[in-house]
Amino acid sequence: MSEPTHSPLLVVLSGPSGVGKDAVLARMRELGQPYHFTVTATTRERRTGEVDGVDYIFVAKTEFRRMIDAGELLEHAAVYGNLNGVPRNQVTDAMSRGLDVIVKVDVQGAATIRRLAPDALLIFLAAPSMDELEERLRRRMTESPDALRVRLKTARAEIAEAPRFDYIVVNRNDRIDDAVRDIESVIERERRWRAGNRVSAI
Repeated sequence: MSEPTHSPLLVVLSGPSGVGKDAVLARMRELGQPYHFTVTATTRERRTGEVDGVDYIFVAKTEFRRMIDAGELLEHAAVYGNLNGVPRNQVTDAMSRGLDVIVKVDVQGAATIRRLAPDALLIFLAAPSMDELEERLRRRMTESPDALRVRLKTARAEIAEAPRFDYIVVNRNDRIDDAVRDIESVIERERRWRAGNRVSAI
């Protein structure tokens, strides 16, 4: 096996619910970008159009707790009444092959990964405004009015944490390719700056 041409990066993409994290990552996959995209394990119900093992790994709470006890998750958190977590082996296996890894987590999860891997690259995906974020969540129509209020309150708290991230990328309406290009530019810039350095062991 040939040696990797660069030290792999652990890239964390985070941001409030409704900002478009899934859409941005789906577009990056469509474009065939040379990253390993981790698939989050979750106990929430599958939404229409979601594919198990592609969009998320859908598991029962008993299985999720087994994964926690077995140390199989890099990070995990309770999110809106459900449990979400990143399978550790997806990250370690890909990085051992020299692949840059992109992990999608909530802001709480990003903080956890920062503690585990201080050199991880944290990118905060933001909407153009709070009003626009609220409109996106309303259009999605997957939550009750009470649940929507909780998501908006949480989003405001998460947005306040954005300065703790290395970069902020704005996902503007109908300009998803611009957000993708901005993320790729950040990764390439960091790759050049960090040449010869590996992220901390996880």
